[in-house]
Formats: sequence, structure tokens, C-alpha cells
Amino acid sequence: MGSSFSTVIRTASHEQHVQAETSTFMSDLLGGRLGVDAYARYTEQLWFVYEALESGAERLAADPVAGPFVQPELFRLAALERDLAHLRGADWRAGLTSLPATRAYADRVRECAEQWPAGYIAHHYTRYLGDLSGGRVIRDRAERTWGFERKGDGVRFYVFEGIANPAAFKRGYRELLDAVRADDLEKQRIVTECRRAFTLNTAVFRALGEEFPLSA
Repeated sequence: MGSSFSTVIRTASHEQHVQAETSTFMSDLLGGRLGVDAYARYTEQLWFVYEALESGAERLAADPVAGPFVQPELFRLAALERDLAHLRGADWRAGLTSLPATRAYADRVRECAEQWPAGYIAHHYTRYLGDLSGGRVIRDRAERTWGFERKGDGVRFYVFEGIANPAAFKRGYRELLDAVRADDLEKQRIVTECRRAFTLNTAVFRALGEEFPLSA
């Protein structure tokens, strides 16, 4: 590959990234046209994806390919659970349900974590770097729209308390991508999986949009 791998993976998935960011559901949510219940439902779906991402992280920490990417300061599951307790109440687990699109997404993440560590990197990249890059926008909109305390319960998913300098962290992450232990063919497979990750994520947005359509 002529360009660095971090550049290749970013440019190759750009179209899918834009599709996810500009989905009708996210546009309506960030535009304040949906209620807090839609935000809570979205947060529930995130829980299933991050449970799949992080449940196998300890085992992958020793893997020569995926191991360098397993960094506890990125973990989001505990923050999601605090948000859900705030949004749904102390018994939030009792009503937790996943959409079929979410199950497909989480199942693919888990499959990669268990069987293909290089593929796990694709999902790790699309989720965590996306959270660091776009999370502040979602957090700010949620705080303004539904009155959450600044960086408090309800939006803790978007607050990376263990990362003091997100820009520096992302530079370090891109260096990890550039140094990934994979040949060019395997890197192309990772890029393809990255595109798949965005497609799976967009399917979740589409399903949420069907569940929360705007009134005509």
C-alpha cells in the first residue's frame, strides 16, 4: 500500500461513514425532533454492541494483532450502564431488548473477537474513534435538548475521563493502525470489514428510524 494504513482505512470507508452520520434517525435525533425515549432506545442498542466489543477484550489483550488496541481508557460499557440507569431506571436490564439489526451487528463483532482478531480491529476502529471524534456533538445536543447535567448521567458514554487529550490519543491510535501486524492482503480484508461495520451500524439507525418515525 502506498499510503499509510490509517489513511487507507479512513478514505476507503468514507462513503459508509457519511451514510451513517447522515441517517434520517440521527439527523432527527440531533435536530431535536425526537424525544428522549428515542435517545434512550439508541443507548440501549449501543449497550449490545459494546458488550460484544468488550466482553472479549481481556482475552484479546494478549493477541499480537488486536492486543495493542485493547486500551481500558476506551471502554464504554460501564458508562453506558450508568446512562441506562438514569434513562430507564434502576431495573433497566429487565426491559433491555435489541433490534434484529443490532443483534446482527453485535453477533458480527463477537464473531470477529472470537475468530478473527484482525477483523475485530475494524470494529474497534469504527466504534471508538467515532466516539472520540463525534461524541462531543451528540453529548452537547443531548445536554441542551433533554437537560442532562453537563457530562453527567445520561451522557457519560460520550465522556472519556481517562483521555485528557483526544487529539493526541487519536494520533497514537493511527500510529497503531499503521504498525498493525498484517500483510497487505489481510489489511484489505480489514478495510472491507470496516465498511461492513459502518453498514451494520447504518442498519441499526434505519431500524430505529422505523421505530421512531416523525409524524407527517
